[in-house]
Amino acid sequence: METRLQKVIAQWGIASRREAEEMIRRSRVRINGVLANLGQKVDPQRDTITVDGKPVSPQHRPPLIYLLLHKPAGVVSTCYDPQGRKTVLDLLPKELREGTGIHPVGRLDAESTGALILTNDGDLTFGLTHPRHNIPKSYLVLVKGHPSEVALEMWRQGVILEGRKTLPAKVDLIESFAVNSRLEIVLQEGRNRQIRRVAEQLGYPVIKLHRTAIGPIQLQMSKTRFLSKGSYRLLKEDEIRFLQKQIKQIPIEDLGEGRRVQKA
Repeated sequence: METRLQKVIAQWGIASRREAEEMIRRSRVRINGVLANLGQKVDPQRDTITVDGKPVSPQHRPPLIYLLLHKPAGVVSTCYDPQGRKTVLDLLPKELREGTGIHPVGRLDAESTGALILTNDGDLTFGLTHPRHNIPKSYLVLVKGHPSEVALEMWRQGVILEGRKTLPAKVDLIESFAVNSRLEIVLQEGRNRQIRRVAEQLGYPVIKLHRTAIGPIQLQMSKTRFLSKGSYRLLKEDEIRFLQKQIKQIPIEDLGEGRRVQKA
């Protein structure tokens, strides 16, 4: 059965679909010795696929890995950065970083901190970054100024970004300081830099943005213990099952090449 090449590469744990697409664009992938094209279909049973001249197959698939990372500021949520900045993979030990196909699921922008999932499960990554998934993500956000109740209610009900209204969100004022305020925000979507753009539009620019949880998967490990910045932990079995359950809820007809979730 023929399947899109980038999907096969992701299913075999070599890279996420997005990264597989980039590999193909950079002429790193060949099918039966011929340079591959983006969107090309292959039959994994018949065709020989090579990446950087090395054959790949399901037998080369490494064990599945599921991690929660506490991303520090100044680190980019990619596997490679052409500007030479530190990436989230640089925070992992060599045995997890090399030859595993591990990659971040979604993104936090470079200035943001907090919870980020990394895995080499390509199907899970594709499902979780599909626009139809709605896992709530929780944030603590320091903004400039003191948002009025009217502004907070506008945020809760949804704000127009690029001609499309954001989904309803949970937005609560946690603390007020002399010139700043701290908010707790829970989103059901992840449009590109959504929190920063909405805050700017309402007149309360973001100073710091920290993601505390992805669904029930939290940086807080006990009442007094948190995953420290730059550190990671393995996801628990129930956390993995939760994520797998989420992607099963996406209608099969929507599991096409849908656009990916962008940076928070």
